[in-house]
Amino acid sequence: MEDFLAAILSGLFELFAEVILQLLIEAICSLFARIFRGVAEGAEAGSPVFAAAGYLVLGVMAGFASFLVLPHHLVRPSRFHGISLLISPLVTGIIMSQIGALLRRKDKSTVRIESFLYGFTFALGVAVIRLVFVR
Repeated sequence: MEDFLAAILSGLFELFAEVILQLLIEAICSLFARIFRGVAEGAEAGSPVFAAAGYLVLGVMAGFASFLVLPHHLVRPSRFHGISLLISPLVTGIIMSQIGALLRRKDKSTVRIESFLYGFTFALGVAVIRLVFVR
């Protein structure tokens, strides 16, 4: 029973660490999007499919960058290794959508990554690369 509880806690901690890493990377991406907003003014009106594909590519590139900086697991992998491939992008997407909603309530402008779809897509790119390459 103790082994099962330890495996669950380890899995939850792994998930929490992945979500924190993805949120930090997305916050940096959001900051750059705000800085370069004037350069990409016309891109906001572009196709949502191309924007999602762009955020997936950015997520993959950020995943490779995080792999170069942190080539090891953030925590010791649990028995449920790989569960973060789906759950952490979902949680990250939800958090990013809540950040976007909070900014809109305060009449602040938002960038695309501060929505569920684009936040999820970006985090999925990061999670796939970290799952495949981090050993």
